[in-house]
Amino acid sequence: MIDSAGSFDPAAPVLVDGFGRTHTDLRISVTDRCNLRCTYCMPLDAVFKPRDELLSYEEIARVARVAAGLGIRSIRITGGEPLVRHGVEALVRQLAEIPGVEDLSLTTNGLLLEEQASALRSAGLHRLNVSLDALEPEVFERIARRQGLDRVLAGLAAAKTAGFRSIRINAVSIRGLTEGEIVPLALFCRREGFHLRFIEFMPLDGESSWADGQVLSGREVREILTQHVGPLAPATRTDDGQPAVDYEYVDDATAAGVGFIDPVTQPFCDRCDRLRLTADGQFRNCLFSTTEWDARQVLRTGGSDDEIARLLHDCVRAKRAAHGIGTASFERPTRAMYQIGG
Repeated sequence: MIDSAGSFDPAAPVLVDGFGRTHTDLRISVTDRCNLRCTYCMPLDAVFKPRDELLSYEEIARVARVAAGLGIRSIRITGGEPLVRHGVEALVRQLAEIPGVEDLSLTTNGLLLEEQASALRSAGLHRLNVSLDALEPEVFERIARRQGLDRVLAGLAAAKTAGFRSIRINAVSIRGLTEGEIVPLALFCRREGFHLRFIEFMPLDGESSWADGQVLSGREVREILTQHVGPLAPATRTDDGQPAVDYEYVDDATAAGVGFIDPVTQPFCDRCDRLRLTADGQFRNCLFSTTEWDARQVLRTGGSDDEIARLLHDCVRAKRAAHGIGTASFERPTRAMYQIGG
């Protein structure tokens, strides 16, 4: 931690911000590239970072080891689309061997999952989050601006065959577009044993077209589910830091439940426990942060692990109380979702 004199104490292993939030979750983006062009994430004419500006797997693993020594216990690999980067299972293997890392997961759009699920599982990956906003091909393509629904479904089947027992489906809710997908997704996930999470549309789209009127709130989605699928009851919270509020089906408590991530209408900033490392090596303390801390510069100029740790402490120390969406003080970040890491 940083003491009152501004000195860094590498023996203090806990990342606590000025509001008492302890940080144990690190999201690591391995690429800004993607094989889809989802409207809520990136523009059609996206410009990507040169390969030499991205951290190597060895650099990422070094940062992760330092972070684990400071109390990070959960790591999620993200993108862009992480499976478009060659050999990502090699990174999984390195991260899985780090002492202190208790939960290792990956977020993917699923297009390449059929080919890679088995290798990821063998490398030590614990969990998968798969983005799937629609089961109707036309709606899928309107959002993703690419075809590929059949490949996502094949990837999910392959993940089950590979032995993944914890698979979450992430569905972004967009007013005027995804209302008709809510019930089919819920029924599909109940049948397949996937935990479904609905996520409110956030102002992180690459074309800066987000408007408050496009936000289909978690409350509205929950009402649709209650009316057409069955009544829901709040589930027991087992992880205070997770962004989702989970519900169980009253008629079948053994079925995979439904979670709601409502950053716009019900912000969860007060319990946020996560940090981010972008593919080009920048620490961020919030999706909506307007400041970054340059780990790549430390890594590539002979910096020590203590310097990386100091950077992490500085990042955590500067974290704001909340992102401020909907307030006069809110400032949209210059980077879109694909450039930050989901």
